[in-house]
Amino acid sequence: MFRLSAVARLSLVVLVGVGLLLVGCAKKQPAEGIKFEPKGGIAAKAPTGEPYKIGAVFAVSGPASPLGMPEKQTAEMLQKQINAEGGINGRPLEIIVMDTASEEDKCRMATERLIQNDKVLAIVGPSQSGETMAIIDTVQAAQVPLLSCAAAVKITEPVKKWVFKTPQTDAMAVERIFRILQKRGTKKIAAITVANAFGEGGLEQMKKQAPNSGIQIVAEEKFGPKDTDMTTQLTRIKGRKAEAVVCWGTNPGPAVIAGNMQQLGMKIPLFQSHGVANEAFIKLAGKAAEGIMFPAGKLLVADSLADTDPQKKVLLAYKEAFQKEFNNKNPDTFGGHAWDAIMLVVDALRKSGPDRAKLRDELETTKDFVGIGGLFNLSPTDHNGLRPDAFVMVKIQNGRWVLAEEQ
Repeated sequence: MFRLSAVARLSLVVLVGVGLLLVGCAKKQPAEGIKFEPKGGIAAKAPTGEPYKIGAVFAVSGPASPLGMPEKQTAEMLQKQINAEGGINGRPLEIIVMDTASEEDKCRMATERLIQNDKVLAIVGPSQSGETMAIIDTVQAAQVPLLSCAAAVKITEPVKKWVFKTPQTDAMAVERIFRILQKRGTKKIAAITVANAFGEGGLEQMKKQAPNSGIQIVAEEKFGPKDTDMTTQLTRIKGRKAEAVVCWGTNPGPAVIAGNMQQLGMKIPLFQSHGVANEAFIKLAGKAAEGIMFPAGKLLVADSLADTDPQKKVLLAYKEAFQKEFNNKNPDTFGGHAWDAIMLVVDALRKSGPDRAKLRDELETTKDFVGIGGLFNLSPTDHNGLRPDAFVMVKIQNGRWVLAEEQ
């Protein structure tokens, strides 16, 4: 595990690449997202003046709280770290977190308040695809940069001027799962998806990619975000001779499905989406989680990465900082989405200053930003900036994540 020196632990420095700190550079240099460098024990000058305000809309409560809570914690940690190192251009950073309670209407109201009352320079979040789609018109009309922490490809495709996103897309996730299915010679699958925008996006991508992958979807079933039993849907799937089940949702539903499949004696493989990339799934599913595979960012298996992987240092540094801040609790993919969103904004603010339009323009020209989710290269035609290799296939083995042998 990556360890900081004693001096470095006393001086946690959040930087985004030495070259990117030089305002007005003619050429952008690769950003490493976060660095830990000693400062000889000399405390940074406390930031002063009007704060740089960033709004955050996270599902801290409600069904999607396994996503929103680590996002909130990451935001709190980063605000503390950045201000301890002098803030942004000598001014304090203020991240105003609003709980959407996992509801689209509350998300909309929170977004309007952040824009109209708090005059934030940018908004990070929401946690869910449906919540994000519900506020796109609001941020577009107000001309406020939004960095969503949700996965649906339709958030940024087609491109919307003021909207960006940090998670890998559902299209990339389906591609990785289907690659494994093809290698195994699997021809028939059943899809069971949550009845919301995230589930709809996953099913849409499965239907789109299945024909070219030589895969037939022989059953389509849905479940509600709060449903506690899916035996009816799975019994129907059992009668359709599927060779594998692909589940698309966020907890608790996917964990219930894993348990129900075990109870029904279904021996066919269960693949999950990247929506289960946190410890909550393992805790909820228990022994039924064993052997399940899903696509995820590299954070979950950071210790297993080669030392040459450009993300490894960033991932381990985030992991150690999060554990130190929250009593040895492990960070997860969703907190990582918030880390990327906030640090991309901070990086851009250091060059743009407190101007929403200039901030948006800086975000759009971000190059080689090494984040938790991958290597970000944004452009006027790509407001996500990640490639499919930002994903790896992860397997649950003995109650923990491991890098799957099948990639």
